[in-house]
Amino acid sequence: MAEFTAAVYQNEFLPDGGTDVNAIVTLSCVGAGTAGQTGGGAAGEVIIVDISGSMGTATMNAAKAAAQAALAEIVDGTWFAVIAGSDRAYLAYPTVTSGPGMVAMSGSARKAASSAIEAFRSSGGTAIGTWLDLAVTLFGSVPEVTQRHAILLTDGENREQPGALDAAIARATGVFQCDARGAGTDWQVEEIRRIAQALLGTVDIIGSPAQMRAQFQDMMRSAMARGVADAQLRVWSPQGAQVLFVRQVSPTVEDLTARRTPLNALTGAYPTGAWGDESRDYHVAVRLPAKAIGQEQLAARVQIALGDSVAAQGLVKATWSNDSDLTAKIDEQVAHYTGQTELASMIQEGLAAKAVGDEATATTKLGRAVQLAAETGNEEATAKLRKVVDVTDEHEGTVRLRKTVDKADEMALDTASTKTTRVKK
Repeated sequence: MAEFTAAVYQNEFLPDGGTDVNAIVTLSCVGAGTAGQTGGGAAGEVIIVDISGSMGTATMNAAKAAAQAALAEIVDGTWFAVIAGSDRAYLAYPTVTSGPGMVAMSGSARKAASSAIEAFRSSGGTAIGTWLDLAVTLFGSVPEVTQRHAILLTDGENREQPGALDAAIARATGVFQCDARGAGTDWQVEEIRRIAQALLGTVDIIGSPAQMRAQFQDMMRSAMARGVADAQLRVWSPQGAQVLFVRQVSPTVEDLTARRTPLNALTGAYPTGAWGDESRDYHVAVRLPAKAIGQEQLAARVQIALGDSVAAQGLVKATWSNDSDLTAKIDEQVAHYTGQTELASMIQEGLAAKAVGDEATATTKLGRAVQLAAETGNEEATAKLRKVVDVTDEHEGTVRLRKTVDKADEMALDTASTKTTRVKK
């Protein structure tokens, strides 16, 4: 049975007149088990493969092998389906026209689905919104599937009418989670990141066909290891307080603030999706009415809930003090993740400026990113930044844009911008 724990990192001391309380809450899960095996409903997986004309022979062959490798990782008994996506979505497996659009995994079903994938041929355009809509329909056709996850692969830019993809993302939000991958360099990072963020998944680039199989295996293994189908983050704050923001800050930066669902006048709920054996860090900021020196107050109660049951909670506190030695301290965890959040913004804003030819802004933003990556010990970001800029002084953030940059390196930096590192002990 899954067990959750919570730990709070903060400086609870506020100066005279101080109002804002910041805390990092680490939530950890052990004993999560296997997807669909814990009695909380069945698990479902949909594999969505781009078969548009731009895929070509090498990428298409790699995609087929990767999808077949993902099939091999799906636990028997898990409901599943395979979608082939081009300028419309096709249900490649199971071959049904009515009733449930998914089947339970078995040896025979795995073999039949693998044969269906082997028959994929690249042709047509790219209409990702239709792929998401079909996945929504498939999951909805099997009510007992409560844990819903998809893998999506594309190699190109969406070609639907403006607004069509966003509307499809909205329809899929809250229905299933989705890990999205882009093959090659002709797809749009921002476009695929919107899908992954809305659907509580991950985004990454697959730079070469040879990398595809391993990525698909890893994604499916991770999905199968999430035995907690769904968990909800709850934040209570006292009367008169304002929750400024709620962000996941590890393993990736995801702003959950706008996804608040009110449970009552003082408590909001935020989606976190399925859990395996893992830890995630959340940055919670609350603004309180200032109180007199020496007074104490509970600033927030942060909980992880499974259905109606609270699995763990952490308390965020506030104490007003006139001791500057206490109030001037910034908690190490809060400082670290504040820097990591800014790092993600600087990378994305810098690359966006570079893309439109604003070299001055790009240099400033990416220079700040280099500085933040060094300060927070994010070695992956540092390595990826050095493929886009020449670094003169990483501590000062002094850089020059490189004259020639591989597009794949730029996209790899962009997709990795939200990945964070933990404080080194």
